[in-house]
Amino acid sequence: MEIRSIGIIGAGQMGNGIAHVTALAGYRVVMMDISQDSLTAALSLIEKNLERQVSSAKITAAEKAKALAQIDTTLDISKVGQADLVIEAATEDETIKQSIFDLLLPHLQDHTILTSNTSSISITRLASRTDRPEKFMGFHFMNPVPVMKLVELIRGIATDETTYAACKQVVERLGKTAASAEDFPAFIVNRLLMPMINEAVYTLYEGVGNVVSIDSSMRLGANHPMGPLELADFIGLDTCLAIMNVLHDGLADTKYRPCPLLTKYVEAGWLGRKSQRGFYDYRSGTPVPTR
Repeated sequence: MEIRSIGIIGAGQMGNGIAHVTALAGYRVVMMDISQDSLTAALSLIEKNLERQVSSAKITAAEKAKALAQIDTTLDISKVGQADLVIEAATEDETIKQSIFDLLLPHLQDHTILTSNTSSISITRLASRTDRPEKFMGFHFMNPVPVMKLVELIRGIATDETTYAACKQVVERLGKTAASAEDFPAFIVNRLLMPMINEAVYTLYEGVGNVVSIDSSMRLGANHPMGPLELADFIGLDTCLAIMNVLHDGLADTKYRPCPLLTKYVEAGWLGRKSQRGFYDYRSGTPVPTR
């Protein structure tokens, strides 16, 4: 099937990035959230990021204007159900995602493909609770969406080949590369990345190094563009903890046990950049290590 319209549920960090790239690729986009303030903020950020692309000559002013005109916003989930493809990009919490799908299902067209941007939750389990497990997939964008070139496509056990092919075609139209992943906890990227971040937190917890020495070691010693603790702050420590819990619960291996210090930071509300404090304190404008 040819996908012409895309519905996006969630106007946060991932949702607005997905709206940005899909609208720029010429899809008609409707972005839904439960908060009008979130929708307003998302549109403002999309406009700002598109303008940055114009300034760097990656797109033209006309392309920017056309992309913005492709995006509608709504507080009404039924409007999303009219799209050919729906991408759920809400909080990484299975209960929340399931409640969203329950509300959405009565409004979907027969041909609509339903996907989740989950970074770790079982696609098979999410799909099994819908009326279209064969038309359900994991559609996992990397953050920040306009910059990162990879999209993980995850088949559930019931996903059919037509659904996979349609989603792969969308990824290609976005100018990104699709990586096919099997439906195991955290898929490929986070199966590899999150244990590294968790081990960096253990290294901090055990006093092997401080925040600066750990991040400097991986930037300068392993040529990583960003240290693991800095990266954790960028992703969100709550998201990192949620994924580690999925790995630990799903694979039943103690090597995936979340570091107690990571749990403590999340309990304190120190979630990284989005809360202005994590392994670094961002409140002064210049990141200051908290340990």
